[in-house]
Amino acid sequence: MSGSTKRDYYEILGVKKNASLDEIKKAYREMALRFHPDRVPAEQKKESEEKFKEVSEAYAVLSDAQKRALYDQYGHSGIDQKYAYEDIFKGADFSSVFQDLGDYGVGGGLFDEIFSDLGFNISGARGGGRGAAGRRRGRDLEISAEISLEEAASGTEKTITVPRYETCSTCSGSGAKPGTKKITCSQCKGSGRTVVSNGFFQLAQTCSRCRGEGSVIQASCSECRGEGRIKVTRHIKVKIPAGVDTGSHLRIRGEGEAGSAGHGDLYVIIEVRPHPVFQRHGNDLFTEINISLSKAVLGGQIKVATLDGHVEMKIPAGTQSGKIFRLRDKGIPDVHARGRGDELVRVNVEIPARLNSQQRRLMEEFARMQGE
Repeated sequence: MSGSTKRDYYEILGVKKNASLDEIKKAYREMALRFHPDRVPAEQKKESEEKFKEVSEAYAVLSDAQKRALYDQYGHSGIDQKYAYEDIFKGADFSSVFQDLGDYGVGGGLFDEIFSDLGFNISGARGGGRGAAGRRRGRDLEISAEISLEEAASGTEKTITVPRYETCSTCSGSGAKPGTKKITCSQCKGSGRTVVSNGFFQLAQTCSRCRGEGSVIQASCSECRGEGRIKVTRHIKVKIPAGVDTGSHLRIRGEGEAGSAGHGDLYVIIEVRPHPVFQRHGNDLFTEINISLSKAVLGGQIKVATLDGHVEMKIPAGTQSGKIFRLRDKGIPDVHARGRGDELVRVNVEIPARLNSQQRRLMEEFARMQGE
């Protein structure tokens, strides 16, 4: 591809020309995850791979101070004249882009999965996610769990129904019929990969015959039909801590799908149902209550609902409609055990729509005393 037909690197990553290295890393990471093969339909995979190569080339240049300066001054022609395509990627630290995704890690985690799932290694970057054995951790799963506001405040335990793939017990995950063995793949000679050259990439592609395993099955297991795993439904008890809110993620290690390198994780996504009385704002609760005109003028005690039951709240004389009172520590516990929120109570003064004759005379007398 000639320099004149290439898109601008900053445009590819969607960043400004004065973008910091952290901004470039963030933009690249988001695009790398977006074009992950597992996240696009099968018919879009080829286009997705090409897009991934394009954003990787842009990142390799813009993340390197020397290459970026050369590109800023001369554009693509400056880069193409000084570096061979494969040299563009030398020194580019792709792994650091994903280091803050700690749940996945680097090396054996998300970084390797992104590149190995595409079937290639980038020169200069850390290579080979799956290795010759084709071992891979099982897929993570996401399940939603709906709870009440009271359960969110106190914590609860739920039984979650999880459909997932597990290791076949008949063949112990090998996919081979009991009593038979796998044989070395004749296409990759047991390496699990075949290497080809593709422009500025050195492609180490997953072997199409053994799918990266390095070996093939002679006779398939009748239970799992050679897959090494079967689909089952499990009922898992999940402890939900006090203080969770809609969108909270609970990670349960090892309860995802089975893979050749172990199980993935289960992520339980919390959804708190709307409450008829309270609205939640962070760890605080908000509610409204109506009081009579006489109570607002003269003051007194009223009963207010809380998550712990009703409590008495004092209304000072002369309380105006819309006044907000705070009940300390009657809100939601902090999920990190940093105290508890408050309950905010707004009082609305009810104006009588109709008055009897005596009430009207008293009201008129009060108005005269006020000079009205």
